[in-house]
Amino acid sequence: MSAPRRPPFRIGDLDVAAGRSATGELPIARLVTGTRISLPIQVVHGRSPGPTVWLSAAVHGDEINGVEIIRRVTRSLDARTVAGTVIAVPIVNVHGFLNGDRYLPDRRDLNRSFPGSPSGSLAARIANLFMTEIVSRCEVGIDLHTGSDHRTNLPHVRADLDDPGTRKLAEAFGAPLMLHARVRDGSLRGAATERGATVLLYEGGEALRFDDESLSVGTDGIRRVLAELGMIGPDHADPRPVPVESRRSTWIRARRSGIVLLDAELGEVVQRGQLLGVIHDSVGKRLAGVTAPKVGVVIGRVQQPLVNQGDALVNLAEVDADLLPALGRFVSTQPLEDRP
Repeated sequence: MSAPRRPPFRIGDLDVAAGRSATGELPIARLVTGTRISLPIQVVHGRSPGPTVWLSAAVHGDEINGVEIIRRVTRSLDARTVAGTVIAVPIVNVHGFLNGDRYLPDRRDLNRSFPGSPSGSLAARIANLFMTEIVSRCEVGIDLHTGSDHRTNLPHVRADLDDPGTRKLAEAFGAPLMLHARVRDGSLRGAATERGATVLLYEGGEALRFDDESLSVGTDGIRRVLAELGMIGPDHADPRPVPVESRRSTWIRARRSGIVLLDAELGEVVQRGQLLGVIHDSVGKRLAGVTAPKVGVVIGRVQQPLVNQGDALVNLAEVDADLLPALGRFVSTQPLEDRP
C-alpha cells in the first residue's frame, strides 16, 4: 500500500499541494495612496514529510544580498523530491526595500521590534505577522543579513554555538567562520528562539550591493543545511568545509575624525599592535593610526572613508591561532606596510 499523500500547505492566499511550489503574499498595510503592501512569499511543499524551514531576507530594507540568495536556493529546489516544506520570505521590510532604506518609514528598526503586536506600531505589526504566519509553522529559520552603515562583512554565521542543535546546523552551513553570538532583545532570532525554533543568522557583504562571494557562500550554505535536515539529498549540496569558530568579536573605533585609509581586508589575520590604517585630515596631515588591539581575523570593515571620532572601523573576531589556516583563501597572512 502506498503512503498517504501529504496534505496541502495553507498560508495566506496559498493552498499548495504536496510536490508543488507556489508564490503568494501576506497583506501588511496600505500606503497613503491606498496601494496595498504585502510580504511576498514562496512555498516549496515537498512530496515527502520533513521539517518546515523559513528563509528570510531584507529585514533591513537595504540589505539585498539575501533576496538574491533566496532566489537562487528556491530556483534549485524541486518540490517533487524535497522532504518537508520551505517558506521563503525574500523581503520582510517591504517599505524599507522600496526606499532603499534600512528602517521603516517611522525610523524604527524592524529587527528590534519582535515578537511585535497586532495593534502596535507598523514595525510591531509586521513583526507580529511574521511570527504568527511564518515562525509559528517552522522548526528552523535562516535569516540573511549584510553589513550596515557603509560597512561590509566577511561571510559568516552568527548563532548560539552552545546549543548542540544550533551548532550542528551552523557547522553544516559551512561559512568560513561561525561566531557565537547572544540574541538581541527585539530581534527575529531572539523571538523565534524563544518560540522554540532553531535559528541561524547569516552575514555577508554590504547594503545595496550584490557581492559574488557572499551570494555563493550563502546559497551553498543554505543547501547544506537543507541536506543536513534531510530535506534534500547530500548529492545536491556542495562538500561541507569546516568553519572556524570565534567566541567574540570587537569593533576598533576611530580615535579622531577625518578621512580614513584602511589596509585591512576581510578575512585578513592581524597581529596585536599591527597598523590597519591611518586617519588624515583634509589637507593630508596624519591624525591617528588604526591599530589592532589583539590577534584576530577581520570580519567587518567600513567602506566610507569619512569618519567621526568613535565610528566603527574594523571588526575583529578572536580566533584560536591554531585554527587560522582553516580559513584558507579568505585569509591573508602577509604583513601590512605602515603608511607615511
